[in-house]
Amino acid sequence: MPFKAIVDCNSFYCSCERVFRPELAERPVVVLSNNDGCIISRSDEAKKLGIDMAGPYFKAKPLIEKNGVAAFSSNYNLYGDLSWRVMETLRTLVDPSNVEVYSVDEAFLDLHDIAERDLAPAAMNIRKTVEQWTGISVSVGVAPTKVLAKVANHIAKKNKKATQCVTVLDTDDKIRTALQNTRVGELWGIGRAYAEKLVGWGIADAWQLCNMPQNWAFKHLGGVVGVRLLKELRGEAAIFLDDELVNKKMIATTRMFGQPVTAVADIREAVATYISRSAEKLRRQYSAANIVSVFIVPKEQDHKVAFHHGPVVSSYTILPNATSSTNELIKPAMKLVDALFEEGKTYKKAGVMLSGLVPDSSIQGNLFNEHTNENRHLMSMIDNINFSMRNDVLKFASSGTTRDWKMRQELRSPRYTTRWEELCEVS
Repeated sequence: MPFKAIVDCNSFYCSCERVFRPELAERPVVVLSNNDGCIISRSDEAKKLGIDMAGPYFKAKPLIEKNGVAAFSSNYNLYGDLSWRVMETLRTLVDPSNVEVYSVDEAFLDLHDIAERDLAPAAMNIRKTVEQWTGISVSVGVAPTKVLAKVANHIAKKNKKATQCVTVLDTDDKIRTALQNTRVGELWGIGRAYAEKLVGWGIADAWQLCNMPQNWAFKHLGGVVGVRLLKELRGEAAIFLDDELVNKKMIATTRMFGQPVTAVADIREAVATYISRSAEKLRRQYSAANIVSVFIVPKEQDHKVAFHHGPVVSSYTILPNATSSTNELIKPAMKLVDALFEEGKTYKKAGVMLSGLVPDSSIQGNLFNEHTNENRHLMSMIDNINFSMRNDVLKFASSGTTRDWKMRQELRSPRYTTRWEELCEVS
């Protein structure tokens, strides 16, 4: 029987902060969201203190300061680089084609070429090698299907000392016991709303759900998706490893502002900067965009109202020809900003999206204008200079120079692995 594994980094963002700060090994750590707003990652020690996930930082701050919790702003340069190192390590331990990167801190592995008796030692070797080579602690769950591997991984994380962060479900008895001890709300693919419905129907654990008829799952759990979940719980593979998506079908860049914005000039600068970022990504995969979309998000005026995402004001334009040139993408985006902006309102976020992507080597022209994406060479030169020198050494004037609207990161750690000037110093 072929087996699947999922390798999941433990409190990934916190683990990244600890790699270059060994004195934080036993100390509670939290990492904050954009603009230091909410808590998005907690070490086990921070969880034991009762610090809530996704809770506002200002509310948890007294508890954090009282208990000496180390707090960090999000350092996505560091996290992205360490994530790449973890995934590359996995590709050396199994055939690279058997690795599916599921998220920044998770990857599925196909272990079909490993004998059943060797699964536990192999999983332990994966865990130890990743930790030794990257400094990132991981948990490994192994089972016949993806959903069961997720269950195994949940068990491995739940009691790290007893499991040594590795759980292998390789027998029917182990699978049954694991499912009986897993609440339906903890299953991969079961959201809060579905979990509440299932509990209301008397289905409290995964084993009870596993024994429901397939036609019932089709009717009550989203059709084919529900049937697949049921098959996976029964050990029948129905969700297979996906090939890595090399080229994205759309590219987006969004950010919260560092402070509320009221001037259209600031929003224009932000959107021009986001267009520049997206255009770089577009050229990196040798694509061109046919559609430019822009959105801006007004700030809620009534602070007594419970937090919600708020209204989004958006619009898009279809370009006469697909392009990957930053200047040709900025111009229509600026017109969209001017049309969306309302004087007197305060804005907290903006974003852009490039879609209708086509290969930049085969851009369709028209009868009167043969479009050749002639700025491609110039754009590549700008990209190379910015990549080597960092910090947008070359940028379009519409992106601004002061950028007072930039995201707030007052507690960010050094970008140890991606900036020469921020390398870790050893004395």
